[in-house]
Formats: sequence, C-alpha cells, structure tokens
Amino acid sequence: MLESLLTALGVIFSPYHLLLLLLGVFLGILLGAVPGLGGIVGLTIVLPFVFEMSPSEAMVLLVGLVAVVTSSDSIPAVLFAVPGTAAAQATIMDGHPMAKKGEAGRAFGAIYSASMMGGVFGAVALLLAIPIMRPLVLSVGSPELFMLGLLGISMVGVLSGRAPLQGLIAGMAGVMGSMVGMDPQTGVLRWTFGALYLWEGLPLVPAVMGVFGIPEIVEMVIRRKSIADVPRQAMKGVLTGIGDTFRHWFLVLRCSVLGTWIGLIPGLGSDVVDWFAYGHTVQSSRPRENFGKGDVRGVIGPESAANAKLGGSLIPTIAFGIPGSLQMIILLGAFMILGLRPGPEMLTDHLDVTFTIVWSLVLANVFGTLILLPLTGQLAKLALVRIQILAPVIISILFLASFLTTRDYGDLIVLIGFGLFAWVMKLAGWPRPPLVLGLVLGPVIGKYLFISTHAYDGFGWLARPGVVLLFLAMVASVAFGLVREKRAETVPGKDTAGVTP
Repeated sequence: MLESLLTALGVIFSPYHLLLLLLGVFLGILLGAVPGLGGIVGLTIVLPFVFEMSPSEAMVLLVGLVAVVTSSDSIPAVLFAVPGTAAAQATIMDGHPMAKKGEAGRAFGAIYSASMMGGVFGAVALLLAIPIMRPLVLSVGSPELFMLGLLGISMVGVLSGRAPLQGLIAGMAGVMGSMVGMDPQTGVLRWTFGALYLWEGLPLVPAVMGVFGIPEIVEMVIRRKSIADVPRQAMKGVLTGIGDTFRHWFLVLRCSVLGTWIGLIPGLGSDVVDWFAYGHTVQSSRPRENFGKGDVRGVIGPESAANAKLGGSLIPTIAFGIPGSLQMIILLGAFMILGLRPGPEMLTDHLDVTFTIVWSLVLANVFGTLILLPLTGQLAKLALVRIQILAPVIISILFLASFLTTRDYGDLIVLIGFGLFAWVMKLAGWPRPPLVLGLVLGPVIGKYLFISTHAYDGFGWLARPGVVLLFLAMVASVAFGLVREKRAETVPGKDTAGVTP
C-alpha cells in the first residue's frame, strides 16, 4: 500500500499531470463563479474528453475540477447573495452582510482558507479509510454487490426529492434504460428496434449531459436571470479573514468532520451540508447575536464542511460504487467509461489510481486557494456575464461533446431526447439524479444478479447475512422517506428535506 501511495505521488507531480490538475482547477473556479453552472455542468462538459486519457490523467482532471467549485461558488454568494452552487446557500447568510459592511475581502480570506482546510481534511479522511475499507470490500461477494446497487438507487431516490416514490420510479426508469442493447451475459438484443446504434446500449455521456446540462441552461434563458453589479470597493482584509480561520480552528475541525460524515451518506451531499454546518456553528457559538448580520464564523463553518464533503462522498463511491453526491454519480460514470470498477478492483488492481485521487484532492484545494486569493476581484466579474451570451456557448459545447462520444448522429438524438425528458421531469418536480444513477448502476446490477444466480444455483444467496442486512437497510431507507413525506403532509407549511435538481 505504501508503494502505491508513493507511486501515485510521483505520478501527480509529473509535468503533464500537474498541467491537467491546474486545468481542472481553473475550469472549476470559472464554473463555480458563474451562478447556475457548477461542478455538475463542468463534469458533463469535460466527461467526453477523458476517453483517450489514462485513468490517472482523467481522475486528476476531474477531481481537480470538482474540488474547487465549492470554493469559487462563494464569489457570487458573498457579492450578490446569489449562490454559485447549492453548497453556497448558507454562506449568503453572513457572507453577503459582510460584503455590505465593506468586509468582502475578509469574508473571502476566511472562506478560501477554511475551504482549503476542509478539503485537505476530507482527503485525509479518504486516505485513512482505504486501509479500513479494503478488507471489508474484499469480503463482499457478488450477491452483496447486487444489493449495494439496489441500496444506492433506493437511498438516492428517497432522499433526492420531496416524493420518495417518484425518486424510486426515476431510479428504476434509469435501470430500464440501461438494459437497452446487447445483454453482455447472454448476447440477446433488448429494445434496439433494429437500430445498430443501440446494440452497445444508450451512451452515458450524452444522456448525462441531456439530463443535467440542457434543463438548467433552458431554465436560465427562459427566466432571464440577472445579477446585480459588482461592488466598487476594493477587496481588502483578506489576511484578516485568514487569521479568523486560524483563530476558529476548532470550528473548522468540527465542521470538517460533519461535512465528511454527511458526504458518506448517499443522497444528502452538497444540498444540505452547508445548512447542517451553519446550524451547528450557530448553536455551538457564543455570542450568537451577530449571526445573519456579518459574523465571520457564519462563513467559516459552512465552507469548511462543504469542501470536506467531497472526500467523504468519494469513500462510498470508490469502495462500493454508491455515489455519495450528485457529482459522484457523474464521476462514477467516468469510472465506467475508463474501465474502472468501483469496489475491490479500486482497492487492489487500481490502488494507485485511488491514491492519485487522494493526492489530486489535496493539491487541488491548495492550488485553488492560491489562485483565488489574488484573483477574486477579477473572477467576480464572471458572474455578470449575461445568460443570453453564455447559453449559446454552453449549448454548442454540449452538442459538440455529445457528438464526439461515438461520432454518430444518434448521440445528438440521445442528448436532445434525454434533455427534453429531464426538462419535463424538472417541470413536474421529479428528481433527476436517480435516473442517471439507474443508468450508471443498471449494468452493474444486471451483471452481479447474473453471477449470483448462476454461482449459487438460483436464489439461495438471498439468505446470506450480508444480503439480508443490506435488504433491511434498503427497506429502512424507503420507510424513512415515506414517513418523512407523510409527516410533511400533516404539518402545514412544513417542507421535506432534499431538492429536485
């Protein structure tokens, strides 16, 4: 294991890998600074370009991108009270009042330093989890992996929207969509309708870009979203904000632990981690009178938790193939594209790639902070780009990236088809993450179901203790979602947790 760790360190410091990491960091900073974009759109745009890369090169680029989005998304949150991504919602509570008081520089200094500490903490947590998870994962057989796939869909389904049954239906629809094409076990053609293009199944890249990219851009164009002017005052007090972070180091530590723990729970992720951290910050701090009026602790807590969340969400993604967040669903798709199978392979045959992810996460947070601190004033102007100018560029990139997947016009049909379907889902309030997760995990579920039924002569494997425990966990997950929905219906004005992205 130590040899793989040192090998990954040598790989990450090679000139080409460092260049890819810096490219990913720069793209992540730009995407986070523009409200409505963020890591989801960034990953969907970059995903087609990793086909010709090695696994380590692709992971360096992708991890570098997602690692810094939750740092730069605070730029519009502080300056305009508009979160760059969902992870910056709680930052507005005290970040924007600080900007109004002329302390924007202090807020950014605290945010970037707290984000870096939280991100490094999450990477360390991922590193320490590998020796613990490795023997556990190696003891898991095909029946348990099949049940883990179902558990992942059920957890994301019930936690990603207000109606858990809708989430489960969306997840099962994704699994059905993954069955299109030739069955890899039997060679039988399924739902191809005579089209040679569908023999290999629905391509994941245009499907993901259609589900997440097109509806968001279309909504921004229809609503003609606009942002206020950038304040004219200079960004002063950055060093003061950095000092604030070090003075409240214990708060950073507590919120980093909280963020990592929330990242471990599939289906929660960035949409709630900042609010959990903000609530903990307020409850554990004295005095409380200044919160909501520009208290620097109100930005330190949420930002450290939001960045630590990424390391936590990578743990179930790598070890079990259960994505800990929406970004991890797309990253899981990248694993599949590169021929990487989450689970035992990532902790044995591809352990060097896993450690490369850890080092990328550490360096990306450090590089992101070093870039953001001197460039905040200029980067803030990106938030002023009109969507009427931005949308044609992004749509063009989506179409080009989709066509490059297999260089077949069918890719464009898949992009548009899934985009329209996802737009209808968004209008109807149906969650989209379970749909994509079903597309990603469908082949895995089918593979391990086939292996299990043949290796154990039928369904005798259902009595295995691990399978029973995972089934009970799945039932508990669904029951939790249904009870939460029922309580929300009986309490007037009460809304359930979770979002429908």
